[in-house]
Amino acid sequence: MDIIIREKRKIGAMGIKNYKQKEIEKNPPVKKKLVKDYMTSQLITFKPDTNVLDIANTLLEKRITGAPVLDDDGNVVGLIDDKDCLRIVVDTLYHNQPIVSHTAKEYMTNVMKTVDINTDILEVANIFLTTPYKRLVVTDKKGKLRGNISRRDILRAIHDMSV
Repeated sequence: MDIIIREKRKIGAMGIKNYKQKEIEKNPPVKKKLVKDYMTSQLITFKPDTNVLDIANTLLEKRITGAPVLDDDGNVVGLIDDKDCLRIVVDTLYHNQPIVSHTAKEYMTNVMKTVDINTDILEVANIFLTTPYKRLVVTDKKGKLRGNISRRDILRAIHDMSV
């Protein structure tokens, strides 16, 4: 018969030690991280009548994957991204359509998800985990465009939390 001996150790008031054997709080306070702290606010934007060649060139030049499309009043009417630009290649080569006559309004996606500028990063991370979105439009309480937040921005927040 095996005998199991359990050693009783005195645990400090906090009860948990880190890898350096320093006592730490069981549930350390976590400062709430907000979208406004990690979003991109200096955005490249396009108009619905912007030529798709200009859009593709801008995406390549600025090394971005997409951008909002705004009407004349500054309201977001869609998003255009690298995947939308791939449709341009198919239309041009496969359907033999001239590329120069196409505009953002023909290729942009008008299905988009918006989040408020004061949304918690955790909520945004959950949206990214449960939807196919790669970026979200960030608006203020009046619905005006303030920026966008991407999966990469959430990774920066995670990095900041671990430091």
